[in-house]
Amino acid sequence: MNLFTVLGQLRILAILEGISYLLLFPTVILKYGYDMGMPNKIVGSIHGLLFILYSIWVGYYALKHKWDLKKTLICLAASLFPFATFIVDHKILKKEALKEVSASDER
Repeated sequence: MNLFTVLGQLRILAILEGISYLLLFPTVILKYGYDMGMPNKIVGSIHGLLFILYSIWVGYYALKHKWDLKKTLICLAASLFPFATFIVDHKILKKEALKEVSASDER
């Protein structure tokens, strides 16, 4: 993954957003089971930021590369479900990266 490309940044954001979503589960248990709200507040804030950044990057990349509405909505909806951004990275974003590499090889 090349972090200097929008797609590389999007792929990293997808993975980080998915991890932050999964980290919310134990912090919710801490918050409601053990009356420890601070971990949930911290992880929730980080997850919120990553959610927003991921959504912006998906929108920007989709416009830049003229994605159809279906692919764009699938990528955006993935941020609403645990594990889904990992699947989107594997099924959609990885293929986009391979297309970009093969396109640059042809030049």
